[in-house]
Amino acid sequence: MIALVTGASSGIGEATARRIAREPGAMLILVARREDRLTALANELGGGAKVVAADLTDDDAPARIAEAVGDELHLLVNNAGAAWRGRFGETGWEHVKRHMELNFDAQVRLTEALLTALRRSAPSAIVNVASTAGRVARANSGAYSAAKYALAGWSDALHLEEQPHGVHVGLVLPGFVATEGFPQAELVGNPRTRWIVSSPEKVADAIWDAGPGGRAERYVPRVYGLAAALRIVAPGATRRVLGRGGKSLTPSTTAE
Repeated sequence: MIALVTGASSGIGEATARRIAREPGAMLILVARREDRLTALANELGGGAKVVAADLTDDDAPARIAEAVGDELHLLVNNAGAAWRGRFGETGWEHVKRHMELNFDAQVRLTEALLTALRRSAPSAIVNVASTAGRVARANSGAYSAAKYALAGWSDALHLEEQPHGVHVGLVLPGFVATEGFPQAELVGNPRTRWIVSSPEKVADAIWDAGPGGRAERYVPRVYGLAAALRIVAPGATRRVLGRGGKSLTPSTTAE
C-alpha cells in the first residue's frame, strides 16, 4: 500500500505516518514544509519512505507532489492545515482567505492532482481531516470554521462522485488535540476540561478507520459528535452554551 500524508512533520500527520507504517508493506510519502523533520521521520520509519518538502499553497505544489507519487496511490490523507484567531470585524476577508487557501483550497488542488492515481489504484481512499469546528462554529475562529465546513461538505459530495470509481472518501473531525498548533495548556491544566483534549495517536487511529477501514466519518473524541447533533436539533441552545465562555479557544488540530 502506498500512502501519502500531508502535514507529516508533526502532530496528527506525524502520528498518522507512524500508524500507517505499522501496516505490512506500507510505503509512505511524507509531505510538509519542514524538510528536516520529514527526513528525520522518514529515516526513523524506514521502509523507503519518501519525502516531499512543499508549501501546499504554492502554485506548483500539486504538480510536484503528483510527480513524486507516480501512477499508484492507495491512500491520501489531507491533514495539513492551521488556524489563526481573529474576529471578522477586526480581521476581515483577508483572514478568511488565508484560512481557505490552506485548509480548503490546498486540499482540493492536491486531490485533483492525485485523483487519477487513486482511481487507477482502486480500491483506494481519501481521508480529509476537518475539525469539530467544521460542524460547530465558535467565536474568534469563524474563518477556520468556514474552511472546515467547506471541507466537510465537499468530502460528502466527493465520496458519492468517486465511489463508482472505487475511491472511498472518509472524514475525520477532531476536537481539541494536544499538538504544537493548539495551546492546550489551559484545558489540560484544568481537571474539569482535561478529558476533552485528545492525542494525535487517537486521531491517527480514526484516520485509519476512515480510510482503509471504510468509515464515513469519525469524531475524536467520539462525544464531540453530540455537539454536532445538538447544533442541528437545537441551534439556539447551542449558541447560548457557546456564548457563555471559551471564546478564545480555537481547535487547531492540524499542522502545516
